[in-house]
Amino acid sequence: MSHTIREKTKLINRTRRIRGQIEAVERMLEDEKSCAELLQVIAGVRGAINGLMSEIIEDHILLHVADADLAQNDRNEGAAELIDVMRAYLK
Repeated sequence: MSHTIREKTKLINRTRRIRGQIEAVERMLEDEKSCAELLQVIAGVRGAINGLMSEIIEDHILLHVADADLAQNDRNEGAAELIDVMRAYLK
């Protein structure tokens, strides 16, 4: 995943925030918090994971999937369309 190096710090920080959210879920379970509270935090974790995955997939599409032989505009349009579909799926 050498293409992620340019955003390595950003991705690591996102991962650390997700780790904090997971640790919060663990603490809530240990403290026997209500289901509603737990579900709200778990939904936040799921959103954070989906956001991270979306970012990684978007970079992968732009750098590895889009056809480099196409004209730049055609390549950008095709990649943008695939990214839009992926984002809609991950919501």
